[in-house]
Amino acid sequence: MRGDYQQLVDEISAALGAPATLEDRDFGLIAFGAHEGDDDDVMDPVRTRSILQRRSSAAVRAWFEAFGIARAKTALRIPPDPAAGVFRGRICLPVRHRGIVHGYVWLLDDGHLTDLELGGRGAPPDPRIAQAMETASRIGALLADEARAGSELGDLLRELLEAPAAGRPAAAAALREALREGLRYSPGAPLTLVAVLPWDTSDTDTAPLPGLPGLLAACALSAGGGPDGGRGGDAAANGAENGTGTAAADRSRPAAAAPVLAALVRLRAAGALAPAHAVAEQLLRSPRAGAGPAGATPARGTPAAGGGQPAPLGPGAAGIGAGTAELTALPATWREALDAARAARAEPRLGPVTQWDAIGAYRLLTTLPHPAPDPVVGPLLAPAHAELARTAEVFLDCAGQASRTAQLLGIHRQTLYYRLGRVEKLTGLDLDDGEHRLLLHMALKTARL
Repeated sequence: MRGDYQQLVDEISAALGAPATLEDRDFGLIAFGAHEGDDDDVMDPVRTRSILQRRSSAAVRAWFEAFGIARAKTALRIPPDPAAGVFRGRICLPVRHRGIVHGYVWLLDDGHLTDLELGGRGAPPDPRIAQAMETASRIGALLADEARAGSELGDLLRELLEAPAAGRPAAAAALREALREGLRYSPGAPLTLVAVLPWDTSDTDTAPLPGLPGLLAACALSAGGGPDGGRGGDAAANGAENGTGTAAADRSRPAAAAPVLAALVRLRAAGALAPAHAVAEQLLRSPRAGAGPAGATPARGTPAAGGGQPAPLGPGAAGIGAGTAELTALPATWREALDAARAARAEPRLGPVTQWDAIGAYRLLTTLPHPAPDPVVGPLLAPAHAELARTAEVFLDCAGQASRTAQLLGIHRQTLYYRLGRVEKLTGLDLDDGEHRLLLHMALKTARL
């Protein structure tokens, strides 16, 4: 299908004698036409970066959207702005299907299109523009078909990830058949899942599935979703065995349930996660990443306030599961990916993309229930004591090495000792006691989640 897009873009370029670029509505590159000439000014830095990075920046997106391209139904002209890196004007052809915008075709204007009539206000468009808009409509139909196929695969992926243990074989079989029909998957091929947290689900016109190499399917879930609140069916089954049942599973549910994107990625070889890292990095560049409702989860790198009150959302983060060749094992891989994403948002040194096997102690902490903060440590988590909490956490991260802690914090060692004394007085803990240190360290790390 990508070859079809290239052919249609080349048609538009040939019809108007101008280099054309096709981007999806998130400004991800799909196809581009050849550019004749050696003039660097004509090349245009924005177009060059879009081709090299396969995506326009958020600033470029905002600049172009200010001209109303998302609402346009006919071609419109964008003036040059050298200060924004837009050295040449453009003609934007909105790519629509049944009233929904799916992308944009951009035509660089080196001056020969300046007098071209675009239509509107009672004036008919130039025949070349009319032909280009007809081709853009064909592109829109292809993108809509791809979005529908992606949506169907996403629905099947969601069914598998949310299915109880007994329903996983049937859900896996349905997803396997759909992937095979789309020539996207061969049984036994290694797969993994990427979790992007948070993910904006307010735009539901099309499936949130950018065209990225190796990306097979994607769906939006709640970070607390799944049959057992994000920990998969195994914990619920274990609860049934020991008599705790659903109540125990509910206590394992994260306090926040921000939307999260689950992305199924095909790997080249088992354990070779480079394709998943590439997909995660591209997804994090999407304007939908990190755009959840304010106040849904604690901001990345900021422990929650006393009583577990959430702070505004910070940047998005992505986690990658260990991978599997069995579709029925994907719910376990999803738990790994989601736990890694939560850890990456909580711990800046891990993010913005991290693997489950690289999150250290968070592999344990993300599996624990999420009760109120420990009553001993709770006072330290109040916003008024944020500096003391950070000092204690860095001190414990440094295994109690005062000189290294003071250096990292940029303070004198006597200042460090004074702050640690206040921590002990506030909590009643003895920082020379290993168990007290363990309790405090776990509480501070857990507060980040």
